[in-house]
Amino acid sequence: MIRMKILLVDDHILFAKSLSIALCDNPEIEQFSSTKDIQDLEKQIATELPDILLIDINLGGLTDEDGLMLTQHLLERFPDQKIVILSGYNLPVYRKEAKRIGARGFISKDVEPDELLHILLTIKDGATHFPREEVFIEELTDGERKVLELVASGVRRREIAEQLFISERTVSNHLQHIFEKLQVSSTVEMITKAIKLGYIAQSVI
Repeated sequence: MIRMKILLVDDHILFAKSLSIALCDNPEIEQFSSTKDIQDLEKQIATELPDILLIDINLGGLTDEDGLMLTQHLLERFPDQKIVILSGYNLPVYRKEAKRIGARGFISKDVEPDELLHILLTIKDGATHFPREEVFIEELTDGERKVLELVASGVRRREIAEQLFISERTVSNHLQHIFEKLQVSSTVEMITKAIKLGYIAQSVI
């Protein structure tokens, strides 16, 4: 039996301990380690040679980067490293971004231990794991996201145009495209769906 080494990057000690207990009883697990030390993470990867690196999206105060940005930087240094995003933020926009940057999977922290082990074993063997999207949503552009965030914050169209150095007509065009992509017909629907998809945070409103 070829056993698996796992390295977890997470700022929650209790979660790391719970995951270690859940996984380490399985004969397929050779080693499970966790770290909060982002500064020495590259050295730890080079030393331990984990089969799978699990990274949370929200790393708290460990680094200025989120887990997706950290994943992108690590893959530039270790292009063959299998990295899986394990997060409580199970939102379509995060899943799409994880896939785009080269992560091998995206797993919700709500997953059962047995299912998690099965998924990790398949990823170790070369598969990828991303939840199937129930509804296809066309990706918003950077400009559309900025307009969306400002509208959700209560900023008027004229002020949006001034802040973004664009015309009011361009603001209106962005909003029309957002409505079409999110398949909504009102500003309230747009904001509600954008929160659900992870484009804007509830705290923005």
